[in-house]
Amino acid sequence: DVQLQASGGGLVQAGGSLRLSCTASGFTSDDYTIGWFRQAPGKRRLGITCISLSDGATYIDSSVKGRFTISRDNYKNTVYLQMNSLKSEDTGIYYCNTRNNGANWDYWGQGTQVTVSS
Repeated sequence: DVQLQASGGGLVQAGGSLRLSCTASGFTSDDYTIGWFRQAPGKRRLGITCISLSDGATYIDSSVKGRFTISRDNYKNTVYLQMNSLKSEDTGIYYCNTRNNGANWDYWGQGTQVTVSS
């Protein structure tokens, strides 16, 4: 089974930076996509960015474009989310998940808390 572990969250001041990591295991092919999602208190979970492990193609939501960067290290089976110029509205629990061939995101895990102070 596919397993993912998100880590690297913490407390930062507005304008600061943080790097999250998502380490995956259990992949049986190279056609998986890994994505980052955020759920703020009282709000719906939304997609932030994702990357294909096979060709590196990415999607970045307009709300974080220019501030967040997703990258991959296939040797370590790890995906990173570099977050710069953080804002208070970036606060929330960040989850990584994966899907294969456009299927549902079904491996949520517990996520990692990011808190941005104003």
